[in-house]
Amino acid sequence: MGLFDFFKKKRVRLTEEGLKWNKMWDLWTKEQVDSPYEELMTYQSEVNNGGHAQYFDNVSNTSDLQREMSALKTVLPPQLRETLEKAYEAYLFLEEKDDENAEKILEQCDKTFYENEEEINRILESYAAKIEL
Repeated sequence: MGLFDFFKKKRVRLTEEGLKWNKMWDLWTKEQVDSPYEELMTYQSEVNNGGHAQYFDNVSNTSDLQREMSALKTVLPPQLRETLEKAYEAYLFLEEKDDENAEKILEQCDKTFYENEEEINRILESYAAKIEL
């Protein structure tokens, strides 16, 4: 039996929950996810790829950052909402002046995000559960 045959026999079937999760991300790539979940998915994706600074840079270049953040604030739990606000203040400060303290604040905000990312996943799992396959 070749390697391809081995993996073909070992195919894993996704649960309905897993299929809905994947469909949610497919819909996100097509910009077909409802607000504020679309903004939450963008936030999670960008912060995971480069921290809050990348999130603010990329969203401000492609969309209305203030609108995105307003939508996020409606769905984020209090601690993550405060983290977003604190990160944004540090980001704005860094745009004006290179500041080591502001960089440390952004790093701490990234850390807080990662430590509490499970809360974001729970929100998204709840949204994904409503998606029809």
